[in-house]
Amino acid sequence: MGNTCSSCSSFRASFKPNAQGGGPTKLQRGNSRLLPKPPTSNEVDPKADPSAANAASPADAAEHDGRQDILVVKSLNLHLKENGKEHHTGWFEVMGRAENPNLVVRRGFGFLLSITFNRAYDAAKDAISFIFTVEDAEKPSHGQGTLVAVPLLDKGEESGGTWSAALLANTEDVIQVQITTAADTIVGKWKMDIDTKLRNDGAVSYSHKDPIYVLFNPWSQKDQVFLDNADACDEYVLADTGLLWKGNKNNYLPSAWKYAQYEKDILECAVYVMTKVGNMSIASRSDAVATCRALSAAVNHSDDGGVLIGNWSTDHSGGTPPWKWIGSMKILQKYYKTKKPVKYGQCWVFAGVQTTICRALGIPCRPVTNYNSAHDTEGSLTIDYYFDDRGKEMDELKSDSVWNFHVWNEVWMERPDLGEGDYGGWQAIDSTPQELSNNMYRMGPASIAAIKRGEVKRPYDGGFVFAEVNADKVFWHYTGPNAPLKLIRKDSQSIGTLISTKAIGKWEREDITTNYKHPETTEAERTTMLRALRANEMVFSRYYLNEEFNDVRFDFEMRDDITIGSPFSVVLRITNRSETQDYSVSGVLRVDVVLYTGVVKCAVKTEDFDCSVKAKSVETVSMEVTYNEYSKRLVENCAFNISCLAKVKDTEYEYFAQDDFRVKNPEIKISLEGEAIQGEELTAVATVKNPLPVPLKKPKFTIEGPGIPSQLKIKLKENVGVNGESSATFKFIPPYDGKATLVTKFSSSEINDVDGFLNFMIVKKKGVNGGAS
Repeated sequence: MGNTCSSCSSFRASFKPNAQGGGPTKLQRGNSRLLPKPPTSNEVDPKADPSAANAASPADAAEHDGRQDILVVKSLNLHLKENGKEHHTGWFEVMGRAENPNLVVRRGFGFLLSITFNRAYDAAKDAISFIFTVEDAEKPSHGQGTLVAVPLLDKGEESGGTWSAALLANTEDVIQVQITTAADTIVGKWKMDIDTKLRNDGAVSYSHKDPIYVLFNPWSQKDQVFLDNADACDEYVLADTGLLWKGNKNNYLPSAWKYAQYEKDILECAVYVMTKVGNMSIASRSDAVATCRALSAAVNHSDDGGVLIGNWSTDHSGGTPPWKWIGSMKILQKYYKTKKPVKYGQCWVFAGVQTTICRALGIPCRPVTNYNSAHDTEGSLTIDYYFDDRGKEMDELKSDSVWNFHVWNEVWMERPDLGEGDYGGWQAIDSTPQELSNNMYRMGPASIAAIKRGEVKRPYDGGFVFAEVNADKVFWHYTGPNAPLKLIRKDSQSIGTLISTKAIGKWEREDITTNYKHPETTEAERTTMLRALRANEMVFSRYYLNEEFNDVRFDFEMRDDITIGSPFSVVLRITNRSETQDYSVSGVLRVDVVLYTGVVKCAVKTEDFDCSVKAKSVETVSMEVTYNEYSKRLVENCAFNISCLAKVKDTEYEYFAQDDFRVKNPEIKISLEGEAIQGEELTAVATVKNPLPVPLKKPKFTIEGPGIPSQLKIKLKENVGVNGESSATFKFIPPYDGKATLVTKFSSSEINDVDGFLNFMIVKKKGVNGGAS
């Protein structure tokens, strides 16, 4: 990966780099130290005579043996502002620290250094070499790419290797240099030494005290994660706030999430998760595929002590309920400080944290929500449901599930490991611990292009993702242990709907369903499914189903604008499409509380019906559910499973239908009092209205945004009365100019998971050099 010249290799090989250095200021300072001149037969070897080695200072020793003219580094300017702009890294907190800032660069791009010496640099007699080593490499080596020696070249000279150091300017005792790293450089923390020597004499080495962070580079055409779209890079790498989509297919819910990849400790934590938790070899950190696969395991704690502990129960004691998080910052800061898994996460929390880590490391990443997402535990591409005579789902017979929504991530990269073919672009990864993949809870990266073509055997975990968006639902009527199961319905169109992500540059939903699958019922969709089934050796799994009875059709009428606190009605439309035959229909309507993972928690209400449907006519059956009937049974996401088990009399036909429904939480409104100006205090007000017929107790706002270094929590003293409003006023100082977002959560004893966000512009204050690129 690196390159050397004979002059620098010969004198560098005689010593080991010293990891110690002095404390940097704005002009970074390190330690310069004299390297031993190889002894002749007439010279004293310091190793043989320790007293001689300690008898004089390095400067005295240099003067004694005639090497007082060797270049010595006095100071180092990292050009943080210029490099931050060129590398799109200026927002990182480590770059802006008043003391001990770190340089953050993207591989494959050049970065500037200005070096002040004890005298002027003379190319005729001086040799300079830059030595880079991966910080945590126990035995750095050229062969593994963990040690790179880069000689300084004069203007016009060409480097024979993938790294280079070019002299840009030489003025008095200062030189300006451009260091260019290889496009496949190992990502993480690197140490830098600067070795200087006279052409035919001894050498001095300077160790820069603070590590340099090297990231993936989506702006470089030679990088594996190159993304040839500036707006996409802004959205999927640079944006520190976005939208996660929750809810269900009938009422999808945008929820703002602060990725906060530039905040204190976040970059350090991302590198820690990759290097220490991800259990990767150092060399593999140059590969985006291997890195993302490791991160998908490291974000959950299931088998490696990773970042988040998942919890899908209703008991979140000892931790934070998943719906109370509003961003990744507090999670990753806590994890980095304690090195212990944080409690608790569910899929959108895992995806939010994964997005933060990937963007911090320079990998284009976005969260993706799949509505009606299948969790196929058997690889059969079918999700089987079993119901008793009352239409109650029998969990004890079911191993598969369908989540109302599931959030995973997509990362952008080439896939050279998959061979020839169009497998690059977006890849699915998932850190939510669902199934083992090679003995670890991880998923991906799986090529979206391969999934759409039904190539389910392509690594990694393509079959699992294919089932998430394509599996069939099969419904069975269970009438007893000695009776055969009766097929009552099949549904090949409802899995994998409204696959959603945030649109580029807009706070809107982008539907990306066609990236994963062809439109339902089309010939291309059927062909793809057959290809996948053959690959899974399940080619007959879709063809054992009985013919359907088509005279009578059942459909739910759903309203998607019901706010929590209001009653709602379940309306079933029964259509008789026969020209001559009347039918009698009996059945039961059910409303059950359901987790977003598809697990039914408890029944809210059931009601029997019996009606006659004339030929070519429509009958409706309805059931009203009041707030008092559902309030005490609600769980997070306010979700219900509505179902109907019906029987058409005088036939053997039974029908089962189900759908998801959720009542909406109120929205938080945020307003600013005055213009947002960089560096000036600004007042904001967050307000929410109580939609419930009861007061809200223990109301609390949680807020994150620019100039709020740690999560702000505001507990209100008064309860919020019926139809009343709750407000929280807070102040903050915007640290930079440009686009910004405030994100809030509201909670009380009676209601949770209430979201709000405000996008606004911060004006640059005159005379202040703020902002970053």
